[in-house]
Amino acid sequence: MAQAAFVLFPPAAIPKAKCTQWRWRPSASAASRRKALPLDFVFTVCDNAAGEVCPVWPGQPMSAHWGIEDPAAVEGEGRRRAFTAAFHALKRRIGLFLALPLESIDELSLQHRLREIGKTADQGQTAA
Repeated sequence: MAQAAFVLFPPAAIPKAKCTQWRWRPSASAASRRKALPLDFVFTVCDNAAGEVCPVWPGQPMSAHWGIEDPAAVEGEGRRRAFTAAFHALKRRIGLFLALPLESIDELSLQHRLREIGKTADQGQTAA
């Protein structure tokens, strides 16, 4: 997570000790990839990632692209606004995800709803 993000939000909102960034290394050995904990879901958020081929994630998780503009790329006075917008967009999308009936929804419907969350959450709509 960009260090600038920690300046923008109070510690109670995002405890720094609980923030982690996981970078997938394509060069990781097959053995280290097998040791990785299996993932249930993967959400890519970088706008540049939408057109990229995703790696094979441990556990064959369900994935969706929830692209947002990179706030770290914004310079000057708009930087705080960009981080705030990214934070709220992701918070909204995570809230919609957590509200899904994961125990009762079929896999195809779940995949569709995950993709819809990535498209509509910033427009004030819900992915119902």
